[in-house]
Amino acid sequence: MSRQAEAIVALARRKGRRIATAESCTGGMVAAAITAVAGSSAVFDGGIVSYANAAKVHLLGVPEPLLAQHGAVSEPVAQAMAEGARARLGVDIAVSVTGIAGPGGATADKPVGRVCFGLARTDRSTRTETVDFGALGRGAVRRAATRHALGLIAGALSD
Repeated sequence: MSRQAEAIVALARRKGRRIATAESCTGGMVAAAITAVAGSSAVFDGGIVSYANAAKVHLLGVPEPLLAQHGAVSEPVAQAMAEGARARLGVDIAVSVTGIAGPGGATADKPVGRVCFGLARTDRSTRTETVDFGALGRGAVRRAATRHALGLIAGALSD
């Protein structure tokens, strides 16, 4: 992940872009990967770890009815998390991660390893996607989700 994060920091610096994160199941791992790179303060404004639904509401502005209707692990919530982080931190790009790392927490329609991502940009476009990483184990799901989120940031910077 360090090479991926190094490339993100270098590209964001070249393009003059600012980045933020909103994380649930990864617990700050995306932000940690970026801030492990020397000089990341030039492009990374901050990250919000909103593990509990109440934190998603209060820190990111995720509407409670959205959580009630779709659940925390959903693309609508991932979208609201990314948009909330982008707006609150005033950055160009914000990525969000919300999922079920396991081993518990799964339901019939939301298995362990399901992770939803959001990517919000200053042009107000937001992209979401869901990836099922499978029951790899808690640590492996979190690492895979972190790599994927970094890939989304890199892709947004490359556009």
